[in-house]
Amino acid sequence: MSAKKEFVLVLGGARSGKSDWAQSQLEAQARDVLFVATATAGDEEMRSRIQKHRANRPARWKTLEAQRHVGQAIVATKPKDWVLLDCVTMLASNVLFSLPDPVIEADYQEAMRAEIEALIDAWQEQDASWMLISNEVGLGLVPPNALSRYYRDELGRANQRLAKAATKVVFMVAGIPMVIKDSDE
Repeated sequence: MSAKKEFVLVLGGARSGKSDWAQSQLEAQARDVLFVATATAGDEEMRSRIQKHRANRPARWKTLEAQRHVGQAIVATKPKDWVLLDCVTMLASNVLFSLPDPVIEADYQEAMRAEIEALIDAWQEQDASWMLISNEVGLGLVPPNALSRYYRDELGRANQRLAKAATKVVFMVAGIPMVIKDSDE
């Protein structure tokens, strides 16, 4: 990783190695890392997952747990070198489930647009480099219900906006990173 300010988007499917790869990239550097966790512990299985993730992070890293308004929360911490956000996928779920039932697609689109734009703005207004992890959920079957389709579609739009702003985009498949955008090339 270079010394210039970066905005790296790491995409891939479930268990493609996104988080492990991203963490290994930042662990190799003697830098200050702010780990931003967006997951919520809604059940025992998720609590267990979160505990495993916490145990696998270097002790020197700072952790920020933020389920919504993540850009503003990051800026408030004044990160120094790197921000690792894991993950945009959970953030999209948090936004979706914060809306009143029944969810109106346009409301979800607007809420996600605002959240993603705030992330990009936050990166631009501070000096740290960022690495964001997100799932690519548009490669599978068409979801069977409207709410799931809203989610898939809006996460795809969010990934597009983030990729456009990113200095580098890495696509993970079976633990193998493939650089699909690099502003240095």
